[in-house]
Amino acid sequence: MFGRISYVCAAVVLIAFTASVFAGQAQYVIEISVDGLGSSYLSSLLGNGQIPSLSRIQSQGVSTLNARDDYDITVTLPNHVTMVTARPVMGTLGHNWVENSDPEEGQTLHNNKGEYVAGVFDVAHDNGLRTAMYATKSKFSLFTTSYNAVNGAADTTGVDNGRNKIDTYLCDDSQSITDSFISEMSSNLFNYSFIHYGDCDAAGHAYGWGSEEYNNALIAVDGYLRQILTLIDNSSVLRGRTAIILTVDHGGCDYDHSDPTLPLNYTIPFIVWGAGAAENEDLYALNPNSRLDPGTGHPSYDESLQPVRNGDGANLALELLGLGAIPGSSINYMQDLVIPEPASVLLLAIGGIMLRRR
Repeated sequence: MFGRISYVCAAVVLIAFTASVFAGQAQYVIEISVDGLGSSYLSSLLGNGQIPSLSRIQSQGVSTLNARDDYDITVTLPNHVTMVTARPVMGTLGHNWVENSDPEEGQTLHNNKGEYVAGVFDVAHDNGLRTAMYATKSKFSLFTTSYNAVNGAADTTGVDNGRNKIDTYLCDDSQSITDSFISEMSSNLFNYSFIHYGDCDAAGHAYGWGSEEYNNALIAVDGYLRQILTLIDNSSVLRGRTAIILTVDHGGCDYDHSDPTLPLNYTIPFIVWGAGAAENEDLYALNPNSRLDPGTGHPSYDESLQPVRNGDGANLALELLGLGAIPGSSINYMQDLVIPEPASVLLLAIGGIMLRRR
């Protein structure tokens, strides 16, 4: 009798302990967007020694090379708005930002949509976390304008952390933003950071996707990632407490990427590495009940089972930080993209206890 009570109690304690562990699995999340990195071009260099950092996070993390970007639009700024807000581009649930050029002065996501469009920066900052965005294209000013001290929403969550949702914003070349990010993260940590590298996209438009120049741009991005990984590896604060989410806005074909029906444009990688992520696992294999590998297909948002999308990253980042989903979001709003599923670990542990006690 007492033996049964003891292992039932142990199971209850294990449930409580596991829930507390998995409530937030990272203290720092770095979301990296490699503009224009189509999966076919990444896969051709993975594992051959030319991009060791990307190969490392892919082999040591949870990933798929068969993720999708937005269904309707395969250009940079609309897809990055999707990545920040966890909304599709079009429709009543969408953020409705379709332009791909520098926004007009004072233009925001909110006045374009006709209502406030919350993003990952809102949730993180309103919960007292430090945030940052580093970008290599001037059009990303849309984010700092939309979420600044004037246009950001009032903070109604706990302590008032103000309307400015992005603590640090910098637009510069890739090496400069990497240097600045590493300098800041060495002294004044950001809990959530979004870093955009435009090298591959620029090379694709100028020389063609898959060209030697394109591959060299990807190798350069791998070097920036190496510097970030070195920062994490050498920091007792960041090591084991940091997750990287790497994804892409679109791929490309020849010199363009604007046709959303071409597989080379819509097939992208999605990689999660570090705190909270399993090692060398496939995202679709870990999520058979919530995500469906689309093969070569191009499923719309109407499908009951969605592919992994670049828009999954925002709410995944918040889940890793122990926070809820973005208000108004529709992509991964249930935060059910698992890396791996904590419940399965828990059930295996309880099952082991039960079997040993029988």
